[in-house]
Amino acid sequence: MSKKTLRVGISALVVVGALSLLMYQTMAEDLAYYKHVDEVMVSPEQWYGKKMQIHGFVKEGSVQINRERLDWIFDVESNGQVVKAMYTGTVPDTFKDNAEVVLKGVLQADGFHVQPRDGVMAKCPSKYDPDSAGASR
Repeated sequence: MSKKTLRVGISALVVVGALSLLMYQTMAEDLAYYKHVDEVMVSPEQWYGKKMQIHGFVKEGSVQINRERLDWIFDVESNGQVVKAMYTGTVPDTFKDNAEVVLKGVLQADGFHVQPRDGVMAKCPSKYDPDSAGASR
């Protein structure tokens, strides 16, 4: 094998290795489990400390807020299972009792700690009224 072939091979190996490492680090930041509250709360200990997105509904009457600090504490439920969620920041306009939500964060022994900024996603209720769709005709 010539020196030129060896250099090309080593250079290719370094470039492929660097690109692989870059892809892994980029993707690892965004990797998170997506689970429903009832799936997680059956055995919550196995989920402690793991990044995840959790899906459920805001339990009616559970929302508490410290408006000065924008600290939110509320319960999220799914199929009879409940987890307490804690969040600091602003919430979407559609966030209210019984709203369907997806939270990004980490489950701890004291509840689900929602990540700041974009950690709360409240789904907008979809209502399609066929009568009003044709009203403009």
